[in-house]
Amino acid sequence: MSSEVEKAAEKLAKLQAQAERYSTPLAEAHAALEAARVAETERQAERRKQYSRDYLKTYRERADAVIQDGKAAHERFKELISAEPWFIAYAEYRAGREKRRHVLDAAQAAQTVLGEVNTIPEQRWYESSLLQDIVKLADAKATEIGGEYDKELTAERDAYVKGTD
Repeated sequence: MSSEVEKAAEKLAKLQAQAERYSTPLAEAHAALEAARVAETERQAERRKQYSRDYLKTYRERADAVIQDGKAAHERFKELISAEPWFIAYAEYRAGREKRRHVLDAAQAAQTVLGEVNTIPEQRWYESSLLQDIVKLADAKATEIGGEYDKELTAERDAYVKGTD
């Protein structure tokens, strides 16, 4: 055999010996890692179940609390919006429509009292796009706030499941 072949064979033998020496600890380390992963998955599954059991015991109180928060926010909204100059002006504009309805109703009643044929037009109602725009913006903001709350609930659950709560 040539010296190059002998060197390569020698190197291969050394590497095989090293591989054999490390293969058992390496296999054991892989097995330990897999066992730890399985144990962690089982632990988290049990914690997820425990969180779910606990959550189901308190969801009514949580739901009631967020409804109460919503009611308080609605009252605050009504107070704040009622004080806004643009809202006052808009309400006055809408009141004009209501006043017109009363005028038309009174005129129709007068014709009825006089025995005349009713020639007074009916009130025409139409939707205001301003209100639709406000509702659309409020719904979008509510969806955003709800999404943030969902993230908080998810983080709370995940922290509990991972044991970092």
